[in-house]
Amino acid sequence: MKSIYPDIATLLLELEAELRVLSLWDAEPPSPAALASTEPFCVDTLTLPQWLQFVFLPRMSQMVELEIPLPHACGIAPMAEEFFRGSELPVAALTRKLEEIDTRLARG
Repeated sequence: MKSIYPDIATLLLELEAELRVLSLWDAEPPSPAALASTEPFCVDTLTLPQWLQFVFLPRMSQMVELEIPLPHACGIAPMAEEFFRGSELPVAALTRKLEEIDTRLARG
């Protein structure tokens, strides 16, 4: 059986690239207090792009690097669809990338 880790590593790099293309990549991290939120996706302190950059990508990258068991479900794509609803940003590629991550994790 093929390891999931190389696939997820590639998808994470592609996700970062999409965030950068859309100018959703922040140069400065949020405050430690904002990152300490206990709400799902840090919805009370971060935007979804910030959560992806400063929480999801680092955590998932570390899990891939250390080959820690990955979650079987994330459900990030629906969150992104809701977050970007009505936005004029061309986020279709970003949403597709999140769907790919969700699907690959679900397949294991």
